[in-house]
Amino acid sequence: MQHSEFDVVVVGGGPGGYVAAIRSAQLGMRTALVEQDQLGGVCLNWGCIPTKALLRCADVLRLVRDAAQFGVKAAEPAVDLSAMVARSRAVAGQLQRGVAHLMKKNRITVIKGRARLAGGGRLQVGSGGDSLVAARHIVLATGARARRLPGFEADGESVWYYREALTPAFLPERLLVIGGGAIGIEFASFYHALGSGVHVVEVADRILPGEDEEISAYMGDALGAQGIRLHVGSRVAAARRQGKAWEVRLDGPHPATITVDVVLVAAGIVGNVEDLGLEGSAVRLEKSHILTDAFGATHEPGVYAIGDVAGAPWLAHKASHEAILCIEKIAGLDPQPMHVDRVPACTYSHPQVAHVGLTERQARERGHSVRVGKFPFSANGKAIALGATGGFVKVLMDADSGELLGAHMVGDEVTEMIQGYVVATELETTEAELMRAIFPHPTQSEAMHEAVLSAYDRALHI
Repeated sequence: MQHSEFDVVVVGGGPGGYVAAIRSAQLGMRTALVEQDQLGGVCLNWGCIPTKALLRCADVLRLVRDAAQFGVKAAEPAVDLSAMVARSRAVAGQLQRGVAHLMKKNRITVIKGRARLAGGGRLQVGSGGDSLVAARHIVLATGARARRLPGFEADGESVWYYREALTPAFLPERLLVIGGGAIGIEFASFYHALGSGVHVVEVADRILPGEDEEISAYMGDALGAQGIRLHVGSRVAAARRQGKAWEVRLDGPHPATITVDVVLVAAGIVGNVEDLGLEGSAVRLEKSHILTDAFGATHEPGVYAIGDVAGAPWLAHKASHEAILCIEKIAGLDPQPMHVDRVPACTYSHPQVAHVGLTERQARERGHSVRVGKFPFSANGKAIALGATGGFVKVLMDADSGELLGAHMVGDEVTEMIQGYVVATELETTEAELMRAIFPHPTQSEAMHEAVLSAYDRALHI
């Protein structure tokens, strides 16, 4: 049995794990990364990156279809699904190779295999525990996986989860998406753009239930206007195979029975906590996630957890940030705890959605006196020039202190704009600084400025 010793061993090579390994190496600690599958994790290989590559294909398709409004004559575009999938996989492959390069650049030992806690700061790696790795600090970054629904086992034909949806062999004529969160809405948007008839069922009373209620309502109307059928406050009551198709009965405010070719399940995630050797440790679990303090420490000395396996929000950038905090705390530095309210979230559908901070309901429930400012892209010069006038920016300001409590956007490319408000919240910016800030013209970002002005009845262009 081989035996290796390190200062830090990270289990899992996703955006939490590989960032933890890099930061550890930067701080001079002997570092190893254990990964049983692909460097980059689900996000890079089967989530964030390949989905955005596919959604970009859908954006190009829409743009070509609308070319005439820009004075461009173009032939009717055709969907080459296999080429879209190949491009998506190539993008993921390129970035995976990039992560491998970063491991070599930072002299991080990469160990292939599955790891289990063996007690006393040790890990068994490999199905037979064929190697033993010792470390003063073990960081678990094993991520999460899609929640499986009984009766809907992935077969690549008529039942898909995210992996099957990213590598389809055919374009379904009729598609049911179970789950109206960010992942479900992104896939619904993509397949609808390609020509599938799409239904979405969501148990909450609105799609994107984690968003501000006005944003959810706008998105419901926008997707409905595109032709996506939304069934909110509803659930799958029964489903049975009809040849190669599914007959699905939906219960809710408007019960319906629909027939679809493919059921795509996007109904949440569960943490990857199995077969990690946790049962022989003091690590505590809650609903398939590992409990930690603000810096990733578990109840087992020397064992830490970050990213999706450590709980919500289940976002790659949150995992990377937690990784840095955890490693810097291990190294004896003095990092500041993460403010969950300052973690931005984006949905890359059509239109896009982005937010940071509190929703209006949350702000009022926490006792804030709130000033609300809104500005529509229909009054923004750049958006009009781009033909992207749908959507709006909404800000929530504390009426007493002027603090930016939350910012919410829906519209074209708002996921690239939200970072301005993220920086503002981190700097604890008030309305005074945001009003004084000079936004370049013409840009869609001017709507961000106008929304703040609107909160104080000073908007200039509405």
